Amino acid sequence: MGEYIVSARKYRPTTFDTVVGQSALTTTLKNAVRSGKLAHAYLFCGPRGVGKTTCARIFAKAINCLSPTAEGDACGECESCRSFNEQRSFNIFELDAASNNSVEHIKTLMEQTRIPPQVGRYKVFIIDEVHMLSTAAFNAFLKTLEEPPAHVIFVLATTEKHKILPTILSRCQIYDFERMTVRGTIDHLKHVAESEGITYEEEALAVIAEKADGGMRDALSIFDQAASFCQGNITYQKVIEDLNVLDADHYFRIIDYAVDNKVSEIMVLLNDIISKGFDGGLLIGGLASHVRNVLMAKDEATLPLLEVSEERRKRYREQAGRCETRFLYQALRLMNQCDINYRQSSNKRLLVELTLIEIAQITQPDDSPAAGRRPKRLKTLFKNLMQQAHQHSAAPQVAAGAAVASAADAHKSTVKTTISTSQTQPTVASTAQPTATTQHAQAATQSYQATARPQLKARGNALGYSWNNLRQMAKPKKMQIIPGTLGVDDPNSVPKDEHREFTQHDLEFQWMSMCNRMPQKFSGIAARMKNMNPTITTLPSLEVVVENQIMFDQMQTIKGSIVNTLRLYLHNSDITLNMRLAERHEQAKILTRREQFEEMSRQNPSVEKLRALLDLELA
Repeated sequence: MGEYIVSARKYRPTTFDTVVGQSALTTTLKNAVRSGKLAHAYLFCGPRGVGKTTCARIFAKAINCLSPTAEGDACGECESCRSFNEQRSFNIFELDAASNNSVEHIKTLMEQTRIPPQVGRYKVFIIDEVHMLSTAAFNAFLKTLEEPPAHVIFVLATTEKHKILPTILSRCQIYDFERMTVRGTIDHLKHVAESEGITYEEEALAVIAEKADGGMRDALSIFDQAASFCQGNITYQKVIEDLNVLDADHYFRIIDYAVDNKVSEIMVLLNDIISKGFDGGLLIGGLASHVRNVLMAKDEATLPLLEVSEERRKRYREQAGRCETRFLYQALRLMNQCDINYRQSSNKRLLVELTLIEIAQITQPDDSPAAGRRPKRLKTLFKNLMQQAHQHSAAPQVAAGAAVASAADAHKSTVKTTISTSQTQPTVASTAQPTATTQHAQAATQSYQATARPQLKARGNALGYSWNNLRQMAKPKKMQIIPGTLGVDDPNSVPKDEHREFTQHDLEFQWMSMCNRMPQKFSGIAARMKNMNPTITTLPSLEVVVENQIMFDQMQTIKGSIVNTLRLYLHNSDITLNMRLAERHEQAKILTRREQFEEMSRQNPSVEKLRALLDLELA
């Protein structure tokens, strides 16, 4: 048995034409080699495993070839190409900047640039992971990079372009490598499998391509792992078992159950998934990606956005035909909210279960008797009940209203007669008996209260809600603010003539509560007022010390509202407030971090003991 070579090395491209997924970039490099218009510095950037270093080697080999082809590739037969293939070329240098990132290493490299090539035309320096160079090394590299010798070409490669200094970027031609598409990765894996004599299922290769996440090197490594596990026959079931990937069929089943409102089946399936060792957050993330793909499959224009195999694409289109767009939108919103809250949740499984239950109830009819109805649907149900109750009570209310109106007319005429009589007679009887019309109105009102209202109240109590509660739920709740107060929402609690005594503790508590209730437009004032300590001078006179003139002027504009609020919540209508500027000795000194620590140590010697025990230093 010969020496085993992993697929990522064995099938590494050696020409521009064999590079996968970077056709536009390789065409540009070939044209540059063919025309001889070469820059002195190139920067290859992109994600891992997409061919940056490979293209740098192919490019270095091509520009040093003594007889390149008409397309711009190396011939592979000349002395320069043979020495490169046998790894004995003195014209191509590779430097790993991750381990050679100091100024001394760069200076050594600069000394090598002075020596012209013995064979070929250029000396090519390939610096991999160039973003790992230190700032001093970058600065030492700047001058040579800008004006290198005529026989020197630099090819820099990096996965994190944003970490490179702008002065370096401005001196290079920048080539951005693309992520590998799932379709391109599958095609290349097919070629490797056929070359190795390995049988495969395309769905299994699609799982490998999705797991690689756009990196061809990762895809080939996973392919070798799967081929070893499957013993030369790569199947879908064995691949998901080997890679511990959740079968996509679970996602299809969950969405099918959700469309049919089958909550119980979803809970059983969720328990089966978790029992296999899969995390609930992983399930929600995968399900969100699945719903996104179903949404993309609903329109022919977005169908090309699905980076999946043809068989999987057909299943997406079939499920998209069953799902409404509104259902998919709301499901994505719920799963996104679950993903945000998952890490902070103390009961992660319950959060996932609630999310799946809500998704399963999106298409549930409003009048469905299913358990676990959402609050919005409860509100709709109560609204319908209120409308029915209003229809039942309309007739008694009309009758009572007509009787009261006639009584009012009769009473008005009686008052007019009484007033005209009082102009001529000195005395009027104030205890006159009610008229017959007034008696009739009172009887009608009493009849309504005795029959209609108990029926409506019983109807509401049958559901656990009183008629008043249902009526309040039907009205939009609006916060009622009393004019002249800050954040008060109960108009019935305004004190009339109250003189209740209060303590300093009560005052500080209500002051802080008032600051927390203040409207948004006073948020800045409220934040600074929280640092103030109002005091009782002589009950009920209060005093507060303000640190600066600006804050004093701002509080002066709302002083009346502050006083009214304190009167309301301290139940004392005699409260007065005196505001004054702080004197120099009353102004609090702003302490540094060290002064704060020293103050803490003086107040609590245990803090200093802890610092000494742990041998800590204040940063």
